[in-house]
Amino acid sequence: MNQSYLSIGEMARINNTTVPTLRLYDSLGLLKPCYTDPQTRYRYYDIKQNARLDLIQYMKELGMELKEIQALLASEDLLKIEGVLISKREQTLENIERLKIQRDAIDRAIDSIERYRKSPSRGTLSLEYIPARRIYSMETDINFYDHDIDTYELILKQLKMKLLDHNVPPVYYCNAGTLLKKADLLEMRFVSHKIFVFVDEHFPLKGELETVENGMYACIYLDDFDSEREYAARLLAHCREQGYEICGDYICEVLTEFNVFDQEKRPMFLRLQVPVSFQK
Repeated sequence: MNQSYLSIGEMARINNTTVPTLRLYDSLGLLKPCYTDPQTRYRYYDIKQNARLDLIQYMKELGMELKEIQALLASEDLLKIEGVLISKREQTLENIERLKIQRDAIDRAIDSIERYRKSPSRGTLSLEYIPARRIYSMETDINFYDHDIDTYELILKQLKMKLLDHNVPPVYYCNAGTLLKKADLLEMRFVSHKIFVFVDEHFPLKGELETVENGMYACIYLDDFDSEREYAARLLAHCREQGYEICGDYICEVLTEFNVFDQEKRPMFLRLQVPVSFQK
């Protein structure tokens, strides 16, 4: 028998694979033993078949299925193999983007939990620098301030469906906010038809984003959806007492909403905020 022949066990060992794997490749026609002993019926591989096995393992690492590898190798068509590799590259890039989105969503969830654990108590007033943020918004037909939280839930669901219709990952369905024009805030007119979510750099619909400018914001914290008007009034009064000049629109931001402890309603930790400037 040729000294370059290897048993299936030896072939598996030197290629860091398993005997069942080689038998599967045999059954699929990917890599068949080159010699069968007529007496023992044992089958053997030629050591030169390592090159074929290396190629199969390499193509698997590129994300190809075994049946796909089988068809490509059987075709012996380099252009076809190149075309499949180009397609695999595009799929890999898409997967990388999805993983980046998932990673950032996990980071936001962790930050949200930490922020809730370390959050100030209800009614705390603060002056904070907030970096620029990007939002994806939706206009509504109704003024949601004229309705209760049930209507707010329906509007949130509409926003989620809009995101899903554009194939936006559901991980962006959090950290929502609503906006009130500066003039309406100053007169305590709660009229708003705009709801939005804060998004990151990987958000796919980049052409539909708006930017909330960075700056100093007067803020107040609360944990009750139904108390927003009362606390917005407190925030406005505080700004006037401190001599702050309100220089932009009011935002109600949902910092955290983990429905873990209360299954009957959406628990919210809110930060009401307005950009302010100071007299020099």
